[in-house]
Amino acid sequence: MTEFRPVQVHFDDLDAMGVLHNSRYALLVERAVAAFWAEQGWAFDPAVSKFKDVFMAVREFKIIYHAPIIGAGEVVVEFWMDRMGNTSGVYGFRVLSADRGVVHAEGHRVNVNLDPATFRPTAFSPEIRQAASVLLAS
Repeated sequence: MTEFRPVQVHFDDLDAMGVLHNSRYALLVERAVAAFWAEQGWAFDPAVSKFKDVFMAVREFKIIYHAPIIGAGEVVVEFWMDRMGNTSGVYGFRVLSADRGVVHAEGHRVNVNLDPATFRPTAFSPEIRQAASVLLAS
């Protein structure tokens, strides 16, 4: 399933020309994905998270830019999971205009699940796999 999340572009996200700074596209994707997982019960604090998988690291982030975002306001991040392996997951995403008519950027993001004691890759729990299953592309 593809998830669509509105996110805000703030004035301080813009460069001197009033265009969204290239580094902020990744931040928009992070905000959208984090909002999804928060609704599923995931939290940074292991004591309150529904999932034991709380230490995730981004291994790779690739963005292709198509059309600039000019000015502050709302955009939409569309995302899904292309694959969920033993220790890593691959998200696909597109950053769209608020009306979803313009693709501003697209790419993928790879997360690795880490063991909190060793910071080495470790297998995803069955619980997080179940929650992620709704994002897996068919």
